[in-house]
Amino acid sequence: MTQANGSLRVGIIACEILKREIELMTKDDPDIVHREYLEFALHVDSAFLKATVKDKVNALKGKVDAVFLGYAICQSLRDVDKEVSIPTSMLESDDCIGAFITPLEYEKEKRKCTGTWFSSPGWAELGVEGAIKELHLDSMKDQGYDPMYFMKMLFEGYSRCLYIYTGVEDEGHYTAKSEDFAKSLNLRHECRSCDMRVLERALSRAKDLARSARESGESCAKGNSEAVA
Repeated sequence: MTQANGSLRVGIIACEILKREIELMTKDDPDIVHREYLEFALHVDSAFLKATVKDKVNALKGKVDAVFLGYAICQSLRDVDKEVSIPTSMLESDDCIGAFITPLEYEKEKRKCTGTWFSSPGWAELGVEGAIKELHLDSMKDQGYDPMYFMKMLFEGYSRCLYIYTGVEDEGHYTAKSEDFAKSLNLRHECRSCDMRVLERALSRAKDLARSARESGESCAKGNSEAVA
């Protein structure tokens, strides 16, 4: 159940949107033995996203003690941690923005300005195309309709783009991309700091689950050994 050095075996399955922050948080962590980041486009089909996440987690059975699932509820993943065959900890938030600033601060920011588009390094890198996919505005592209037409129409109700500093490398690059996004949609651009407690708690729970699984496995092995003796 454990590595030769006795450390826990924790696997990461996460959305690419959170890759930079999770990699920063788990840098040099000897307990992390598997890292896998799934493409953002999976969000377009919620049923496919859930099935893929479950398959990816279950594929680690026997290879890890527990999984840190870098996904929030995201509309379709509620209780998915209870539907997999490995102890799994997921983010206690409705989406990744709540994971970056805590659900409480998320609600405060939405009340401060209801027409807010929330950005982060991952979202900034995806840019306008990522927003189009997230909002399903490219469904009529094959019929000759420009997604930006619907994008600008939808964003008439927005007035602010709020970028969240998460402390990753090249933060200036992502901030500039977020500013470009805001400019393309005539939004004012603001920035704020992050609060990674949601991510940190999920990782801590994953390690607790791994520890419990390891202790349970060792107990079973000891019991079998005594029975044979």
